[in-house]
Amino acid sequence: MRPLASVAIAAAALLAGVTEASSLRPPVLPLIVRNPYLSTWLGNARDEPWKKWPMFWTGGEVGFGVLASLPDSKEVFPLLGRPHDSLKDDQKDYSISYPTYKGAKYDASTTNLTYSLPAPDKLKGADDLEITLSFLSPITPTSTLRQSIPAAYLTVYVEGSFDVNIYIDVNGQWVSGKRDSVIEWGLTEQEAAGSVKALKTWKVKRQTEQLLTEERDQAEWGQLHFTGPDTVRHESGTSALLRQRFARTGTLQNADDGQFRQIMDEEPVFAFAKEFKLEKKSSTTSSKSTSDSVLFTITHIQDPVTQYASARGLTFMRPLWKSWFLADDSLVQFHYGDFENANVLAGNYSEQLRIDAYTSGSSNYVDIVALSARQAMGATSFSGTPDNPLLFLKEISSNGNTQTVDVIFPAFPFFLYTNPRWAAYILEPLLEHQLSGQYPNNYSMHDLGSHFPNLTGHADGRDEYMPVEECGDMLIMGLALINSMTYNTDAESQSIWSTVGDRSDYTTQDEKPFTLKNLGMHEGIQYIDDTWGGGAKGVNQAKQWLEKSYDLWKKWTGYLVEYSLEPHNQLCTDDFAGWLALQTNLALKGIIGIKAMSEMSDLLDRTGDAKDFRNISDTYIEKWQELGISRDGSHAKLAYDWYGSWTTLYSLYADAVLCFHPSITNASTTPNLAHTNPQQQPLTPSKSHSRTPITKDFIPSHIYKIQSNWYSAVMQKYGLPLDSRHLYTKSDWEFEAAAVASKKVRSEILDRVAMWLNETSTDRPFTDLYETEGSGGFPGPWFFARPVVGGHFAFLTLERACGGTGAKGLGRA
Repeated sequence: MRPLASVAIAAAALLAGVTEASSLRPPVLPLIVRNPYLSTWLGNARDEPWKKWPMFWTGGEVGFGVLASLPDSKEVFPLLGRPHDSLKDDQKDYSISYPTYKGAKYDASTTNLTYSLPAPDKLKGADDLEITLSFLSPITPTSTLRQSIPAAYLTVYVEGSFDVNIYIDVNGQWVSGKRDSVIEWGLTEQEAAGSVKALKTWKVKRQTEQLLTEERDQAEWGQLHFTGPDTVRHESGTSALLRQRFARTGTLQNADDGQFRQIMDEEPVFAFAKEFKLEKKSSTTSSKSTSDSVLFTITHIQDPVTQYASARGLTFMRPLWKSWFLADDSLVQFHYGDFENANVLAGNYSEQLRIDAYTSGSSNYVDIVALSARQAMGATSFSGTPDNPLLFLKEISSNGNTQTVDVIFPAFPFFLYTNPRWAAYILEPLLEHQLSGQYPNNYSMHDLGSHFPNLTGHADGRDEYMPVEECGDMLIMGLALINSMTYNTDAESQSIWSTVGDRSDYTTQDEKPFTLKNLGMHEGIQYIDDTWGGGAKGVNQAKQWLEKSYDLWKKWTGYLVEYSLEPHNQLCTDDFAGWLALQTNLALKGIIGIKAMSEMSDLLDRTGDAKDFRNISDTYIEKWQELGISRDGSHAKLAYDWYGSWTTLYSLYADAVLCFHPSITNASTTPNLAHTNPQQQPLTPSKSHSRTPITKDFIPSHIYKIQSNWYSAVMQKYGLPLDSRHLYTKSDWEFEAAAVASKKVRSEILDRVAMWLNETSTDRPFTDLYETEGSGGFPGPWFFARPVVGGHFAFLTLERACGGTGAKGLGRA
């Protein structure tokens, strides 16, 4: 990982950390994406940004307009949205012109839109003026506090030799999905505090908030804070009047229209304007042009963020950040003043991700994971307290379920690579709820509530029926989380960022193993998490976490022992494909879940359980090969009794990432006893990280090989179909399958997904379900903006698994 300071210099020089030109042109780009309700996107990313309004993740319009005006020529240029619709073509005081759009660049946290404006006639020899709108929704894996803040940054950078004015407005669509909602607003001003300059903030909310309710997936409670420096001009009022005034005068009146009304009743907007006197600056320097910038923030504050059926009963859950900032204004002020630190931390993550992704795949892979990162986090909302942090998740677009196990599962590679701590926080609500006895079934629940933000559980046990799926998912994630804690050296960590911070072991002091009570300073930046796992600390954390819920994991394993080898008619995570009995990939997932439990039992020295579950899983995997592989041995069938069928066997990825393949993953650290004289094997291999080393491959290598060969044979224009029933695919499973395929097949899948991203007819945030032929459109179910794109990190997660040996030997041609 690069030192934070070096990234700070690069980030400042390269506009918020975007260090490389983006090669892929997706249909939609993230602008302000922090959680399910603060989620604004550029919906026409292949076109000029002023052709359409930005959109909420659903596709609904969001009022967010940006204009630029040149006082020397009285020209007005739209930059974002359609605020120019409010302007008149026949005005003497101004004329409407259009800039040259130079395109978008993006990384994991930032999207930059760049424009050039021609010089006025009186300055014909001057270079064009360049404007960049830089949207930063920072991903900060070393600072959970910062990640929990529901706010993002917009910096306007200008460079040139003549004056320019910038106008930005937002409307009430940020706080309600109903155009007839009555909203109220006001402007507050904060004095300078320390290094934070004086600020102005527009506050907007529904006049009558509807707590914990949605309209078209938008929250009907919460307050928008739109903040800028006190040096900008401000005004609220009818959208057309403000935009026309700016076009005529280049400024605003510092006035507030206090007539509260409906969102689209004489549409009230809340605007800032900034003058950039570049001509005067340029005349005092030897350079032909000069640069300047202004910073704005957008914050959406909700309290509570959800209601949750916790162990103590149904509880209104406060946002996590409130443990540090009791007042909303304090949060806004901190966040605004923290831009430089947030930018450094986000830039560090983006740059390391770029390096890792390029090394792992290609420049196409760099862009794919960069586009996926904010989307994965954008479905989540932090809550709880420093003693018990929680991360709630919405199953965006598919049905709105809360804490859906089989949606968390495909997103898990992102969390393991970025910050496994957040993976623990996302599993904790499911564990706490089921440990409290509020769920009646003897298998894992599917979700914590039928629709976010109401995590009310399923006391009747009638959640969506995916028993083998959810049990297998939970057990695989549970062991992956334990593995992420149990490493010796920094180089062996599952996440590079796990090794930053205080290394002290607080497990003897804290009741829970993953608190946020020990934040510290790193390289001059405050509020940095302590390290995640490592050495004795990691083993202690893992044991403390597993001990309290061991009986629950064991119960789920018991269900898999009974039902996973030959799954009866049920759904799997790909529920859109329908019910099916004897699913080969589903059975494999359940069997790997049993194997995972044997490792978890071993960690706690439950030797009887460990031995039983190991023997059962070994027996089942032999039988599974007889049942699930085609008669000619060329591929896995979709279902045991469906001859002539095939499936993407993405459950193989779990075998690899959990280090069940020692001929590959343990070759550099542990002798492969399976290839030595059996008479010389020790009766009990010595333990590592309090666990007995795995000494033989769980799934034979030839299964990996035949599947890789099969994928190459059935590939389509835009990638690898999910199975033989349809030509649609799931991109998360494509990447998990590719991660354990040959280098040639892996490259082929990656390149075809990249081509799809450039050409798809879909018009929503990165879909994970699309047709591999035709226009690459939606196949029927419209899945988009879902966190499952975290599965695109499968290559990176596997390469850091098993002490950094998870992909050794895989990917061979």
